[in-house]
Parts: sequence; structure tokens; C-alpha cells
Amino acid sequence: MAAAAEAFLLARLPPCDADAGRAAALVAAIAGDAALLTVDALAEQAGLNKRALQRLFQQYVGVGPKWVIRRYRMHEAVAQLQAGAAPELAQLALGLGYYDQAHFIKEFTALVGKPPGEYRRAIA
Repeated sequence: MAAAAEAFLLARLPPCDADAGRAAALVAAIAGDAALLTVDALAEQAGLNKRALQRLFQQYVGVGPKWVIRRYRMHEAVAQLQAGAAPELAQLALGLGYYDQAHFIKEFTALVGKPPGEYRRAIA
């Protein structure tokens, strides 16, 4: 029965969606390139205009490209703090694409549950 069900479903498999693969590749590019900090840079790399990139992400990822970039950069901040390799917080924030330390601290606290300075002291 399992083989019959598998054959039935495989015969009705929808065609591959090239845009889904493109969205996955762009998310992988964000994850793999810590220097990719802005939606504009990602759009240029993808060869899309900013709005087309946002639509692609909304449809296939469920969130915008800015959210994905910020989330990966926050993970990078946590990794640097855990490794003890993070510079001063202002430099860390700037290196991750934040224009001010306050915005970085707010987003870090929302993700981790405590400010980065407190997090650094807790893991030391």
C-alpha cells in the first residue's frame, strides 16, 4: 500500500518552483556572508530591485529580507560574545550594520532576553 500511495503522489508532484530555490539561495547567501548587511546590497547581488526582493522573501520565506539579515547578524553577535572575540559593543554594533549602539542593544535584548553587556558578563 505504501508503494502504491508513493507512486500515486509522485505522479502528481507539482513542478519545481525556481523562485523557491532562488529565495533559499539568497537566505543561504545571507547566512554565509557576514558582510552582507543591507537589503540594497542583497538586491544588487540577486540582480533584483528592492521591491521584487521583498515580494520574493514575503512569498517564500514569510518575512522580509531585512528581518532575515538582522536575525543572522544577531546570531553573529551572540557567537562573537560567546567566543570572547567581540570588540567593544559600539564597534560590534557598527560591524553588524547598526548605526547606533542603542538600536543594537534593543534588538539584542529582544532576541536574547538581556542586554549584550549583561550577556557578556553572564557567560564570562
